Amino acid sequence: MGSELKDLVLYCKSYRNDFLRLKRLLSSIEQFNSEKLPFYISTPRADKAELVQAIGNAGYLWVADEDIVVANPRAPFEKYQAMPGGLSQAIVKSEFWRLGLAENYLCLDSDCVFIRPFGRADFMTPEGVPLTVLHQNKEYFQLSVDRGQLKVMQNLQEEAQRVQGLFGRVGPEFYCAPAPFIWSAKVWESLDRECLQPKGITLWDMVTPQYPETLIYGEALLKYRAIPLLAIEPLFRVYHYDWQYFLLKRLGETEEKLKTNFLGVLYQSNWESNLSFGEKQKSLPSRILKNIKRTLRQLQSYL
Repeated sequence: MGSELKDLVLYCKSYRNDFLRLKRLLSSIEQFNSEKLPFYISTPRADKAELVQAIGNAGYLWVADEDIVVANPRAPFEKYQAMPGGLSQAIVKSEFWRLGLAENYLCLDSDCVFIRPFGRADFMTPEGVPLTVLHQNKEYFQLSVDRGQLKVMQNLQEEAQRVQGLFGRVGPEFYCAPAPFIWSAKVWESLDRECLQPKGITLWDMVTPQYPETLIYGEALLKYRAIPLLAIEPLFRVYHYDWQYFLLKRLGETEEKLKTNFLGVLYQSNWESNLSFGEKQKSLPSRILKNIKRTLRQLQSYL
């Protein structure tokens, strides 16, 4: 696309419902991006006008999702068009590397928020080797067990084991989530060359709700070793569920305290509906019921 290849850029794949969250992310990047790393945003081409309406046109570089899709000559464009948005979004952000804009990219979700200054040293070594979020999720699993949320742990473990099976790896489950992800073009390229092309498939065939792109990236790195593996813990504090948020806040967690160990916070969009851009307001009874359930979960954090 006529741009010099960068060693590292920031990237967020978004869409119209997330534009208010994206505006908050952009504001935090403008405040804390101390080295002025380029920030790319992609959306469906049809959402461009609403994007500018919601967040303006400064502070980022825009690319169309459709351009990312067609950058893979083997990608079936019809499959992209027919696929549910949540799933196609996962694949589009995994294929961003094909634009040839950067060797590595920090893949952000719209509901991410930076809370302190950041730069290259947070994501890669001085020699240019990207760090990789890779861990066993033990803190979150223990919290789930403590709060009687065993299904949370079981579902994630089963998911990890399914993806391990694709690569024939036996051993402990590893997780490359939550967002943001430090992704290397070399890892995605090795997956394509060593696995997808020989099978005559693309990520549009491989990634499904049962086989998420985050785990596929991690297993591809472990299998093909396209880059040295330098594992780190998650970059952001993520509140997966409101019960987790209420509990940790009650224990004294604040954004100011989180700056000690985290670059930012991710508030899950599925329980931050007030930031859904252009979404119709739900009925009064529905909103009342939702607020009652949330209040009960907040009270449960005291038990």
